Amino acid sequence: MKNRFIGCARFFQINLLFPVLSFLFSMRLLFFCAVLCLAACSSLPKGPVETFTIRKMTESQLEMANKELDRGNYEKALEQLGEARRMAVSIDDPSQLIRTSLAYSNIYFYLGNYAEAVRSWEEALTEAELSGETELAALTRIYQIRAKLFNKEIPEADVPALIEKELAFITKDRLAIALGLTVTALAEKELAHWDEAETALRKALQIHEKDRYLEQAAYDCYLIASVYSVSGRYEQALESLHQAIAFDRRSENSYGLAMDWFALGEVYKKAGMIAESNAAYARSENIKNAMQN
Repeated sequence: MKNRFIGCARFFQINLLFPVLSFLFSMRLLFFCAVLCLAACSSLPKGPVETFTIRKMTESQLEMANKELDRGNYEKALEQLGEARRMAVSIDDPSQLIRTSLAYSNIYFYLGNYAEAVRSWEEALTEAELSGETELAALTRIYQIRAKLFNKEIPEADVPALIEKELAFITKDRLAIALGLTVTALAEKELAHWDEAETALRKALQIHEKDRYLEQAAYDCYLIASVYSVSGRYEQALESLHQAIAFDRRSENSYGLAMDWFALGEVYKKAGMIAESNAAYARSENIKNAMQN
């Protein structure tokens, strides 16, 4: 009787629990199906989430350093670049290591320390080739070509073909493409190929203006003005310099504005407009003085 009682009790327990167990099983099945559906969704990660926090901070710091470099603030650029380099090393990111090396090389080049610039370019190129960064390797070689052009180490006539060869490797980095166009323009200008120089610079300007790199857009206009000026087209040179001033005002680029107004004074002087020339020189000097105070 005792065994029968126990058996009956268990029977009633199972019957009473069956709806609950059935409900729990159904919920678990629904949860499992939901997980499968979520896993199948292509918008969700299929594995561990990749972290980009330090990479983004490095990119931001590097961008600020490059902006200070464009504005001629080399001391600030070096300070910010040092932090960008530290972060790039801490996460062992090849692309950021290459970009910081390139930024260092540009600063050294502008400061006249050509030996250190060459060392940084070689460091960047080695890292790019080892890590398979094809575009960054091409960008590094463009910087090297530019330096050799400025130092008269290669014939100007060879530069357009050399740059074209490197640009064939670059499909994503629009700033690198614009740099290549600018170097080509500088070579064409030295060869007195005014139309070719202007065409290349206007292509670079389109990239910089569309992507809102205002300091670089201003410099494009500055270089276009230099092409007009050296070819005797002073009215067009003045127009381009006023465009450069407009871009530099928008970006609050004091260094660029001082250069623009000085160049404006030079063109006015060539055009025989002495009063306007003196006024432009004075304005450039006022901006320089304000920067130092």
